[in-house]
Amino acid sequence: MSYLEPQEFVTKMVDAGESKVYMSTKDTLIRAFMAGAILGLAAIFAITVAVKTGSPLTGAILFPVGFIMLYLMKFDLLTGVFTLVPLALIDKRPGVTVNQILRNWGLVFVGNFAGALTTAFMMSFILTYGYSIDGGAIAAKVASIGESRTVGYQAHGASGWMTIFIRGMLCNWMVSMGVVGAMISTSATGKMFAMWMPVMLFFFMGFEHSIVNMFLFPFSMIMGGDFTIVDYLVWNEIPTVLGNLVGGFALVALPLYFTHVRTSPNRAL
Repeated sequence: MSYLEPQEFVTKMVDAGESKVYMSTKDTLIRAFMAGAILGLAAIFAITVAVKTGSPLTGAILFPVGFIMLYLMKFDLLTGVFTLVPLALIDKRPGVTVNQILRNWGLVFVGNFAGALTTAFMMSFILTYGYSIDGGAIAAKVASIGESRTVGYQAHGASGWMTIFIRGMLCNWMVSMGVVGAMISTSATGKMFAMWMPVMLFFFMGFEHSIVNMFLFPFSMIMGGDFTIVDYLVWNEIPTVLGNLVGGFALVALPLYFTHVRTSPNRAL
């Protein structure tokens, strides 16, 4: 069979979360670095496609190639470990503690950010021939995105902050559905297709993904975006990370776990 029943793939989710808790520091950092670097490259690829074709939908359709590559290589995104790792604690796997979960999240955050930042510098360098010329239409587009999704939110105050938070929730709802969808299938083709649909949706809808933003906003600042590091952190990265955490855990991990693993008795007729 190329398809797993929910009870089987949700158990795989718990197993995956447990394995990430016990992964070595070296392996965790390297896998997270590569995930951040690849996702950053996928983001600029999608933006380049959208700019050159004039079709944001085309960019969104192609963006999931990065997500698929990093998933098949078993690299780790913060959005994924937000969903999977806490399940090992809820399932009372031996030795899994809150401190170990926070350690995993911290290492993956650092690795993702380092990878995304590395790609941001490489792409900005090649677009400008070592910062000797203007970055052109692509640089201008990314700079405008950075401004609109930091100071643009700031202009709306608390409502703007909550908008980012909710967009972060919606994003990791979809991204985590891609992670789970890949676990449902036992074939590479099935995994790719299952991941493609929700990731395309989040990107086209403009939901906020913390690792994409780790690339997008440093790149935007290098390309002349008119906002500060504090603007980026307060008016994008922090609420996005929190929204990603809540969305992946509350909208994907918990509903699946409590209805397919820790189920309630059936009602009597």
